[in-house]
Amino acid sequence: MDIQALQQALRDFAAARNWQPFHTPKNLSTALMVEAAELAEIFQWMTAEESLAARLDAATKERIADEVADVLLYLLQVADQCAIDIPGAVASKLVKNAVKHPVPGVAPPHG
Repeated sequence: MDIQALQQALRDFAAARNWQPFHTPKNLSTALMVEAAELAEIFQWMTAEESLAARLDAATKERIADEVADVLLYLLQVADQCAIDIPGAVASKLVKNAVKHPVPGVAPPHG
């Protein structure tokens, strides 16, 4: 997945519709939360087992895929608007998580 190409495609999509004034970090992060809630809504009343099996139903899997895509697209736009280097941020966060949540009996990595 080419993150920069996706972000450029999203910029172009917004520009063609004159949406740039509305694509602020505040608005995009709010839209991200709405889409994440729509993803959660799919699983809301399922048991853990039902949620694991949801992918086996084609219609449900498509709904999940649509919401996952919406969440990712808004997240990419938030990162773009805030000049966040996604691969760098992810690498840094993985190191922080390893330090914060070490494997019992294993020394955490240094970073």
